[in-house]
Amino acid sequence: MHEAPWRSLIPDLALYQSLLEQYDCLPVAELGALQGRLTDAIHRFVSLTQQPHILRVIAPENALYRDYLIALLAQQHQAKNPTENHNAPIIVADNLNELAFFGGVYPADNTTKDPQIQQGLIHQANGGYLIVSISALLAVPHVWFRLKEAVLSGQLAWQTANTKLPCALPSTAPINVKIILVGDRFAMNELGTGDPDILSGISMYGEFEQDLLITESSLPLYLSYIKRLCQQYQLPPLQDRHALETLLMIGARHAEEQHRVPLCPIWHQSLLSEAALESQQDSIKAQDLQKAVNASLFRESYLIERSLDEIHQGHVLIDTDGEKIGQINGLTVVEMPGHPRSYGEPARISCVVHFGDGEISDIERKVELGGNIHAKGMMIMQAFLATELGLDHHLPYSASIAFEQSYGEIDGDSASLAELCALISSLSQQPIQQNIAVTGAIDQFGRVLSIGGINTKIEGFYDVCLKRGLTGKQGVILPASNKDNLCLNADIVEAVKEGQFHIWTVNHVNEALVLLTGLPFTYPDNEDTEKDSLLSKINDRIDDMHPLEDSFIVNMIIKIKNWFVQH
Repeated sequence: MHEAPWRSLIPDLALYQSLLEQYDCLPVAELGALQGRLTDAIHRFVSLTQQPHILRVIAPENALYRDYLIALLAQQHQAKNPTENHNAPIIVADNLNELAFFGGVYPADNTTKDPQIQQGLIHQANGGYLIVSISALLAVPHVWFRLKEAVLSGQLAWQTANTKLPCALPSTAPINVKIILVGDRFAMNELGTGDPDILSGISMYGEFEQDLLITESSLPLYLSYIKRLCQQYQLPPLQDRHALETLLMIGARHAEEQHRVPLCPIWHQSLLSEAALESQQDSIKAQDLQKAVNASLFRESYLIERSLDEIHQGHVLIDTDGEKIGQINGLTVVEMPGHPRSYGEPARISCVVHFGDGEISDIERKVELGGNIHAKGMMIMQAFLATELGLDHHLPYSASIAFEQSYGEIDGDSASLAELCALISSLSQQPIQQNIAVTGAIDQFGRVLSIGGINTKIEGFYDVCLKRGLTGKQGVILPASNKDNLCLNADIVEAVKEGQFHIWTVNHVNEALVLLTGLPFTYPDNEDTEKDSLLSKINDRIDDMHPLEDSFIVNMIIKIKNWFVQH
C-alpha cells in the first residue's frame, strides 16, 4: 500500500527541459519520420516488382490519413525511380460500383462501327497505385473478388456495361496495378473473414501508429512533427517551452500514459486550431492550449453535470462518508451513444449474505445486464475467496452482489476488486469506509491488476466529493500498475498536494482491505495469528453457523420420517 504523492499524478517533464528549449532550432520533420513501420512497409511494397501487389494498411478512413498515405506513396515511388519524368498515378476509389471501378463496353452506335470502351478506376491506376476503402469494399464484396483476380493475374476481362445490350468484347486488357486497402482493424478482420486469402502471402501489412513513447531520442522527432503539422495546416507555432509542456500533458492524458503522446493528425489539428482561435496572435501559448481544452469540456459537459446533479440531489445514492457493511463505491466509465466524451461516475456496489448453499449470485449476469468480461471477473473473485477459506465443505452462506441503480449493461473486470471487498465485508460483518472509492481487477491469487480509464474514474469520484465538500479523508484506491497512467487535472493535483484528497496504489487485495476496513484479510505467517483479521472473522461466523446447519438437517430428517409414518 502506498499513497501517491502529488508529483506522481502528472508526467514529469523535468528530464526534457533542455530539449524543449531547443524547439525553435529544430528542423521540420520529414514525411513519415514518426511512422517508421508504415514507411518501411510502403518502401518495400513500392520496390517489389513481383507479388505481393496488395498492401493492407490499418488506419482511419478519412481524407487526412488518405492524403498522408498518398504523399508517402509518391515519396517512396520517386525515391525508387528518381529518373522518371512523371509520377506514377495514385487513384482513390471513392465510387465502388462495378462499372465505375472496372469500366465496361457499350455497343456501337450510329456514329461508330466499333464497340465503345469506358475505362474504370483500375485502368486509370494502371502502372501505379489504387487506394481502396475497406468499408466501401465490404458493401460490394463481388467487386473485391474480381479486383483480386485482376491484380494477381495481371489481366482484366472486359464486360458489357449493359447486360441487356450484348456486344463484341475487346481482348483482355493487361493490368499492372498495386492495391492499398485502408481501414480499421474491425473492417480488416471482416474482409479477412470473408476471404482468408487476404491474410496470407498475397498481401503485405502496414499500420499507422497512433501514439509515441516519449524518450530523449524520440522527443525531438515529435517536436519536429508538431512543426510540420503547424506548417501543413497553416497554424501559428507554439510560443515557448511552457506551451510545449502543456501540449505534452494534454497528449499524455489523451494517450492515458504519462510517457506517451498521440500521433493522430486529426487530434492535433483540432487542438491546435482551437488554441490558435484563443490566441489570436502570432504564436500559441500554454494558456491558449488549456483554454481550448476547457472550451471543449464545457461544450461536452451537459450530461456530466446532469449525472453529478442526480447524485447531489439524492436521486442516485452514493455515500461519501461513514461506514457501511457490504457496500462500497466502485468506479465506472459511462459511454453514452452519440456523445463525444466518456465520463467517470461512482457506482454503489452492494452485497448481502444469507444462509444458503454457498452460491454467490451476480445479479447483473442473472438479468442479462452483465457482459462476459464482468462475469469472468466475478468467477475469478469467487475462486480466490474459496481458495483462501480452504473449507472442506461448502460455504453455509449464499450471497448476492449488485450494481445499485444501474440500468444498462455492465462489462469489464475493473470492478472485481470492489466486489470482492464488498463480499468480504458482508461475510465478516466488518464495515467499509464510504469516503474511499475502489477500482481494479484481480487475479486468482488476489493480486490487483491494471484497468483502463483511470483518470476519468478518479475525476468522477472527486467531482462528487468536491460538490459535497472535501473532508481530507476522501480518496481512491487503484492498482499500483496504473500509476504510469495518471495524468489528472490541475484541481485534483492541487487537492492531493494540500491533503484534501488522496490516491492510494495497491498491489494486493489485502492492502485495499486494510484501508477500507482497518483490518487485513490475513496476517503473514510470521505474525501473531491470534489477532483479528477478516478471514478469522469469516471463519468464526462459519463455525457459528454449523450447529444451526446440523440442527436444521436433523429437524428435516425428523419431519420426513414423521410424514412417512403418518402416510
